[in-house]
Amino acid sequence: MCPGVESDQPSDCPKCGMALERNPLWQPLAGQATGDADEDGELAALSRKLGWSAALALPVLALAMGEMTPWGHGHRWPEASRAIQGALATLAVVGPGRFIFVRAWRSLRQGHLNMFSLVALGIGAAWGFSAAAWAAPGLFPATLQHGGQAPLYFEAAAVITALVILGQWLEARARGQTGEAIQALLGLAAPTARRLRGGQDDQEEEVPLAAVQVGDRLRVRPGETIPVDGIVETGRSAVDESMLTGEPLPVAKGPGEAVVGATVNQTGSLVMRAERVGSATMLARIVRLVAQAQRSRAPVQRLADRVSAWFVPAVVLCAVLTFVAWMGWGPEPRLHFAIANAVAVLIIACPCALGLATPMSIMVGVGRGAQLGVLVRDAAALEQAGKITHLLMDKTGTLTEGRPAVACLQALDPAREEAMLAAAAALEQLSEHPLAQAIVRRARQQNAVLQSAEDFVSTPGSGVSGRIDGTLVRAGRGSWLEAEGLPLPEALRQSAAALQEAAHSVVWVAEGDAVSGFLAIADPIKAAAPEAVRALQALGVKLVILTGDNPQAAAAVARRLGIDEVRAEQSPADKLAVIRAFQARGAVVGMAGDGINDAPALAAADVGIAMGTGTDIAIQSAGLTLVKGDLRGLVRALRLSRQVMRNIRQNLGFAFAYNAIGVPVAAGLLYPLGGGLLNPMLAGLAMALSSVSVIANALRLRRGGAES
Repeated sequence: MCPGVESDQPSDCPKCGMALERNPLWQPLAGQATGDADEDGELAALSRKLGWSAALALPVLALAMGEMTPWGHGHRWPEASRAIQGALATLAVVGPGRFIFVRAWRSLRQGHLNMFSLVALGIGAAWGFSAAAWAAPGLFPATLQHGGQAPLYFEAAAVITALVILGQWLEARARGQTGEAIQALLGLAAPTARRLRGGQDDQEEEVPLAAVQVGDRLRVRPGETIPVDGIVETGRSAVDESMLTGEPLPVAKGPGEAVVGATVNQTGSLVMRAERVGSATMLARIVRLVAQAQRSRAPVQRLADRVSAWFVPAVVLCAVLTFVAWMGWGPEPRLHFAIANAVAVLIIACPCALGLATPMSIMVGVGRGAQLGVLVRDAAALEQAGKITHLLMDKTGTLTEGRPAVACLQALDPAREEAMLAAAAALEQLSEHPLAQAIVRRARQQNAVLQSAEDFVSTPGSGVSGRIDGTLVRAGRGSWLEAEGLPLPEALRQSAAALQEAAHSVVWVAEGDAVSGFLAIADPIKAAAPEAVRALQALGVKLVILTGDNPQAAAAVARRLGIDEVRAEQSPADKLAVIRAFQARGAVVGMAGDGINDAPALAAADVGIAMGTGTDIAIQSAGLTLVKGDLRGLVRALRLSRQVMRNIRQNLGFAFAYNAIGVPVAAGLLYPLGGGLLNPMLAGLAMALSSVSVIANALRLRRGGAES
């Protein structure tokens, strides 16, 4: 409920009074405790308190009920009964119920009144009045007495104490389930790894995961969990990545392919080299993102915050007015009715149900998203995702594989094709753009020698430049080179245009003061993209391709995917302007991309969606990250967002309705209309169950159909 509160040891929140949850970011990924001991300790402590409070409250309730029976009147033993009730109720209140008053006092001292403030006031009023009536009955005039004696409420104090503890125990049980997503992620990590010794493939040792270092060569047998992130050196296999991506189909892996820690090797034996270990692995990043998002606050929470700010004072005022009304206009015995109804008002009001309505749904929803391959940076992004009306998508790496390959290259002088490729690759090896990486891969496949580039400059959305052996080399869009005063060769324009019509990206290369030729790069559409596009359109989202690539290549992809609107040759500034133009028209804009040039647009959009296969800058600028860059994950994210917001509205509606109905009923509003009165003990039970109901409703998201 209060994500800004932290403590270096188990304790209670000074604002809401609830027990603080262990921060998952403090937990190691393997081989050590994951915080279950703390949760079990809290449950065990509450179980003991519940047992003692029930053992003390039940005899008090039996004795109090006995006095109301025909055989309970007219005998001397009720005096002893009242003494026993007082003693047992006092033990229940100051023993297992002591923590209620400790939290209430802390809330009063901190100036943050909460549920425990109301409960302590109610229990204290019932017990204090009863103690005074039992110890000094002469203080009460005969007109306030019933049956010759002032009424006692020891049974209410004892039973309400037990019911509050029962509610805390049920809440602790339910809250433990909200963290199951992170616990499941933490449990994916392999506890050990098989490290090859001395570079010999036939000698291996089993070591703890914490002992694995970058550069270690590891063997992963069929059926074993891949221990860390790395690159396959030898062997071929199918790897189950479903626990990280939500996709059930295994992925083929071979030499040079990246593998992710915590995924499961299925068929063949692999030898891999560790590249990221410990907190640098994808699993560790996922855990951090999920934990941070679960602790963030959604904008919809502001409504509950505003109500909670005046909730407790308003309830106390209602209790005072209830007491005054029953004392002034109620039937005899007035004091009995006034105290019972005022205490019922204090007990039944539950700010926790209101405070838990949003954070519980967010916590479960973020965890569910991680299981579906969608990482949520904060609750605001999750809330906004379901409202997206227009989704703007980069082409390369988002709709296409993002690992393009050079399909062909043409130079004005065919004898210089390899030299042109080497010059372009020397520049592009300093760039993170997928097209640049394709050029570098092609050069290395041809065993080209890549020289070092000096004075390297990257112009986002246009190209790169630098000096190689003193010669200025530029590689990028044709329009950029023409703007630099370098006309494109007419002999190559026609073939370049034909390739662009066939959805190839053309990178022109200029050496010195003349254009040498171009490289045509093909980037296949992702296999899952057509299905994702159809699903997004079915959700009522308007799709727009927003790319820096040429119009012909962008239009070819749009035709194959059935997307109507295309904006091509867009610089980062252009993309930003397009997003703001859509927003000015009232659209809720989502932007999906994976490159550095997409970062400004991702940050400016209402919801930025980064491909997990993209650059770190893009991921840091986005509100949502699709772990494996699969757009079907975005479909799940939108569905999940709508489910979470529906769940939050249900929770808030329940909490508001519960308090709006419960407080007047507890005050006795129905009594003049022929209705009954609410016993304070039943009010305590209703209060305990209200928070549990909110949590139980939030837990339904774990079985949500966002993946369908």
